[in-house]
Parts: sequence; C-alpha cells; structure tokens
Amino acid sequence: MKILSIVGARPNFMKIAPFIKAINDYNIQKEQSIEHVLVHTGQHYDKNMSATFFEALQIPFPDINLEIGSGSHAEQVGKTMIALEKVFIEQKPDWVVVVGDVNATLAGSVSAKKLHIKVAHIEAGLRSRDEKMPEEINRLVTDRLSDLLLTPDKMASQNLRDEGVPDNKISFVGNIMIDTLERNRQQAKKLKIEDIVKNNSLVEINSRKFDAFALLTMHRPSNVDKKEILEPIIDFLLNEVSEDQDLFWPIHPRTKAKLQEFGLWEKVRDCKNLFLLSPLGYHEMLKLNMSAKIVLTDSGGLQEECTVLGTPCLTLRWNTERPITLREYGGASVLVGNDINIIKKEYRSINLERKPDRPELWDGETAYRIVKSIISHT
Repeated sequence: MKILSIVGARPNFMKIAPFIKAINDYNIQKEQSIEHVLVHTGQHYDKNMSATFFEALQIPFPDINLEIGSGSHAEQVGKTMIALEKVFIEQKPDWVVVVGDVNATLAGSVSAKKLHIKVAHIEAGLRSRDEKMPEEINRLVTDRLSDLLLTPDKMASQNLRDEGVPDNKISFVGNIMIDTLERNRQQAKKLKIEDIVKNNSLVEINSRKFDAFALLTMHRPSNVDKKEILEPIIDFLLNEVSEDQDLFWPIHPRTKAKLQEFGLWEKVRDCKNLFLLSPLGYHEMLKLNMSAKIVLTDSGGLQEECTVLGTPCLTLRWNTERPITLREYGGASVLVGNDINIIKKEYRSINLERKPDRPELWDGETAYRIVKSIISHT
C-alpha cells in the first residue's frame, strides 16, 4: 500500500509526525507493507521551519516540496491543485491523507477525488458553524469528499452523521495533537521559563525570576485588523492583566504590523510587565502553557492543549470548531469573543484552579488507530 500525506503549514507537521511514526512502527512489525510519501505544499513560508525544527520534533523532511507560497485563497488552492495533480499522477498513491483545515487540505482532497484516489481526513467533523471562516469551507468540502473521516471526538462524529455521512465512513480515533503533546511533554518540562524569555525577547530585559504569569496569543483578523477592536483589548492587557501578573506575548507578524499601523506598538513595548517574544518553537510554547496561570488565545490548538494540561483559557473568538474544549463540556476554555466587556467579566470571574481533562481517546495513541483504520478500510 502507498500512502501520500499532504501538509501545508507548520501545525500540520506537528500533526503528521505521529502518523509517520505509527507507519514506521507498523512496517517494522509487519515487515514493511506501507510506502509513505510526504508532500509539503509550502502554503505558509516559515523561517522557523529549519533543520532544528524537524529534528526537535522528530519530523522527517518532506519528500516533495511544492513551494506554493502566499497569495489569496483562490490562488493558493488553484496553484496547489495544479501541482498536486502532477504529483498524484506520478506517485500513484492508494490513499491521500489530508490534515486539519488549511487550503492544502481542500486542494488535496479535490485533486485526489478527481483522479479517483481515496482520501482520508485527519481531524474530520470539526464545525464552527461560521462559514465566514475560510477554514470552515475547507472542512465542509474536504469532509464531503473524503472516503474515511478520522474524527478527534464524538461530537465531531455526530456532526458528520447529522450531515448524512454513513457510519462506515466515520472512524473515531481521538486527537492526534495530543500524541505530539505526550511525546514532547517531558522535554518541554526540562526547559526554564527564564531562558525562554531571555532567548526570545524582542526587547532587552534584566535577568529576573518569573513565577505567576499569563500567556497570550492573538492573530486572527477579527481581533487585530480594526483599531476600534484591538485598542480596547490592548488597554485591558496593559491596565489589568499585566498589573495582576507578568504577561508573555509571542507576537504574530500580522499583529505586530497592526499595532505599529495603529500607533499602539510603543505603549505595548514599554509596558514593564508585558514581555514581547518572537514566535516560539513547540517545546517553548508547551512549557509556557504547562506553567501559565491563565491563557488568552484565538488559536484552536492551544484550546486543546489547555484542556489536557488544565490551564484556564479565555478564547478570544465567538465560536469554536472544538467545543469539547469548553468548560461546559469538561474542558478549560471560555468563549469571550472580542467584546471587551465580556472579556473583562470572564477574566475577573474565571476559576484559576487547574483542572486537567482528557476527553475519550485523547491518550497519545491516536496515530496508531489512524493507521489501523486506513488499513482495515482498504
């Protein structure tokens, strides 16, 4: 059997790494019966995708890099489909595996099905119910086309059933991101907070000890592209959050550019308890999440990590495709959107006690179940 996996952005690599390891382990036990090809579309250029990145997370280098680059959604999808069609014709895979909800996921599923190649979707069934999000369109189309839908939780499986997907196409396997977390937890635990801050700070800082701190990530256009939304959030961070504890902010290039455009950069940079950091590696971010008093984020992956680690989390979004991470379902996250009054209210009232929760099959063994599902579905 030949499996071709497609990744388009850095988070995809962290999800595909456990899957490749599971294939290699299967081949050792079964005397090499699966051939695997890894294709990177190059949807997102990331200067941190260096040899060190691959080595740290034990990720194999891609066999094929299409170097699609940036562009509009239509440009990316179109260029990726054209390139992938040629790869599929040359490689002749039995299965194409796509991950998550990036443009490469959509392009891979469409191109494969037009060539009558079977498609398996890792992280199938997630729904935000917000079709203004391009990721939601990618999820809907990919799931409609896929032959095997590998879901991270039972809520995702039910979403697919509600859309008319037959049970024989749905395989509840668990969350593959937790495989990565469990595989790297001990290595992250060894890191020192002080070293992470010192080595990644965007401004010169004096050596000091960090105890209680909050962690922030924010990059979505809905939060950062309008000054009337971003400025009240910044004032809240400076006047309340950073007054209660230190605040670490690995800042996204988009957010930094908007802060500078809106004339907010200097007061953020000069806040004495707010530490602006460059984008961090996986282990550094995991260490901060493991140690943070509270996380404020608009990232999907951090919601999942906070649930397993028990880190209280304010999610700066009006909806989430991962409702299992919400407190009402046993998780650690509270949706607050970008309304500053709601954000302040929830921040002041949230219970800061750590309560780790492990949804069913979030056990670090998801990748092995995925390999088994693909083999048995053949």
